[in-house]
Amino acid sequence: MGHIHIDGSQGEGGGQVLRSSLTLSLVTGKPFTIDHIRAKRAKPGLMRQHLTAVRAAAEVGQCNVENAKIGSMRLDFRPGNIQGGAHSFNVGTAGSATLVLQTVLPALTLAEAPSTLTLRGGTHNPTAPPFDFLQRVYLPLVERLGPTIKATLVKHGFYPAGGGEFRVEIKPVEKLSNFELIRRGRILERQGRILLTRLPEHIAKREKDTILRRTGWPEESVRIETISQSSGPGNIVMLETVSENVTELFTGFGEINVSAEAVAQKAADQYREYLGAEYRIIGVVRRRECYRYSLVHQRFLSGPEGEHPEARVMAHDGIHQRVVGDRYRNRGTEPGTYTGPNRIRISTQHLSDKKAAI
Repeated sequence: MGHIHIDGSQGEGGGQVLRSSLTLSLVTGKPFTIDHIRAKRAKPGLMRQHLTAVRAAAEVGQCNVENAKIGSMRLDFRPGNIQGGAHSFNVGTAGSATLVLQTVLPALTLAEAPSTLTLRGGTHNPTAPPFDFLQRVYLPLVERLGPTIKATLVKHGFYPAGGGEFRVEIKPVEKLSNFELIRRGRILERQGRILLTRLPEHIAKREKDTILRRTGWPEESVRIETISQSSGPGNIVMLETVSENVTELFTGFGEINVSAEAVAQKAADQYREYLGAEYRIIGVVRRRECYRYSLVHQRFLSGPEGEHPEARVMAHDGIHQRVVGDRYRNRGTEPGTYTGPNRIRISTQHLSDKKAAI
């Protein structure tokens, strides 16, 4: 099987290029070498979060790995057989544990045995999908493909302290089903949650007032939850919409020198934009390794503030083409159109069924 070379500086040049490579290598069995890891970041090379993803992939896939160390700009990865069972991964910082899960989840949905994962680190990090997004938005879509997945939050881990923990139980399937997600459908339910820990209560009350004013929701639809167990202070505003075909989650994270009103307004503005958009998700899933990319939602492909998400999708496209040999078609109102903050329309309708990818 041919060895693949990947340029880690392509697209947005961050950690997602590495994680995508790891995921596709695990499910296709193809080895790869990646150079220039996180070359476009202020601190390039492997950080603790990325190294944890590498070690998680290596354990799950019984892989041979070279140069897996902090600061490394190059990695050699040779996958073996996918191993279910009990696995525990600890980022050790506030780095996102949810991104570690997304790296190994596709392979474990097709393992020969069920898996139980314990992941520790950041669960609510502004640069990654929060646990609630996985539980309410992402994993229900993955389950439509056939596997059964249960995620349980044990302890919140806010940035910058981290220290969170969650567990995931995965019941795999022999073959993933197809599904098509074209339109969100009629909105059935709306709710807001404000999480607060080790911070003054007035912050959450001001955020709630802002949400109610910006959305017009009834007061009982937004609740404040005070978190008792946390390694450090934290605050997040989450607005959820449940539609006929899909659930969406919009967030604002509390930050130093950012007012409570601004945090809540950020989430509310995303929600209002979502309502006003002719928003379609195009993702016909035909092969088991593809669903991680076709289930594109807000924040799943988000990056640092101001970064254009389309660059990240183009990087995914390049990696997928190198490993699998197919290309995604990026669809908006016109081909390649960017459709708003952190939202890209992806189609996998033209993927062929290659034996090497099975």
